Amino acid sequence: MKTNDQKNISLLGFLFDKKSSFLKGSAEAPPLIRESLSSYAVNSFAENGIDIRDKRIIDRGDFAIKDLFEIEKIVSGFLEAGEKVLSLGGDHSISYPVIKAYHKYYSSIEIIHIDAHPDLYDELDGDKFSHACPFARIMEEKLAVRLVQIGIRTLNPHQREQAERFGSEIIEMKNFSSDKIPSFKTPVYISIDLDGIDPAFAPGVSHHEPGGLTSREVINIIGNIDVPVIGADIVEFNPARDTNGITAALAAKLTKEILSKMIITDK
Repeated sequence: MKTNDQKNISLLGFLFDKKSSFLKGSAEAPPLIRESLSSYAVNSFAENGIDIRDKRIIDRGDFAIKDLFEIEKIVSGFLEAGEKVLSLGGDHSISYPVIKAYHKYYSSIEIIHIDAHPDLYDELDGDKFSHACPFARIMEEKLAVRLVQIGIRTLNPHQREQAERFGSEIIEMKNFSSDKIPSFKTPVYISIDLDGIDPAFAPGVSHHEPGGLTSREVINIIGNIDVPVIGADIVEFNPARDTNGITAALAAKLTKEILSKMIITDK
């Protein structure tokens, strides 16, 4: 098992939404997130004072994906070169091949997963690789040593059983408070489904689920991480449902905050 002395951080876009179960559209998201990220309406500094124009951050552009499993090979290439990766989706199915690639280089990964849904279905509509299933695949293949899921508010009996089976630590939104977020001991991977955030702040998602996290709560979760952030993905932005670019701006803001955290926690 290799360990990398990380140098650069690659920003990748995956134009893929074939595993979406309800509405398509998230394949169109990455270019719009980049557009908001580089807008003259905002500057390039994150809240921790890091300028994301840092030469260690390299935008590798967007990848038109025909098959989900192409993603593992693409990400592996950047990890092999000694880089970290922040992936812009696309639907949430991309997390499985991305983390599968990470597992080759990191033997101990803890995942911070922000979402309205636990995405722990064994299968959905006969598809074990649906965007509703990535964390079931990740945990059954032991690609991570820990899964902490924050903001969940759609648990059904099957997913509760799955969470118990995999030892997932779920902080349901009905019980959420910042002091319930646990500490972490090993490198973390962050996966943010934008529908984990209340639709008042993120209307541009396929699955509106009221009663979610605020933008500030998510930014604070990122800011309070005190172990290395080795990778991340931001998924499920559906531009067709956005209002005045609000969700694009939020996705760009979270991208900026995560990139800066990846720099200052670089190990």
